[in-house]
Amino acid sequence: MPITQFIKTAGEPTILKRSLKVSMIVGTILMFINHGDKLFSGNIDATLIIKVLMTYCVPFCVSTQASVSATLQSRKKAIQ
Repeated sequence: MPITQFIKTAGEPTILKRSLKVSMIVGTILMFINHGDKLFSGNIDATLIIKVLMTYCVPFCVSTQASVSATLQSRKKAIQ
């Protein structure tokens, strides 16, 4: 699959909305599991902030990749 097709599909509003929702839900759960103790103790520094932001990026990327792959596969089958 060409990267341009992947990026174009990933930018579709329905895929972005779904990925953001998944990221907010799964990312929040993971953030509390992985960093909750430091947040509640008030031990917040730049490194922790970067780690928390990355915690939200991972489910966003996974959801986007899965949605794009499923969408492109569905479109390919519809053409055949």
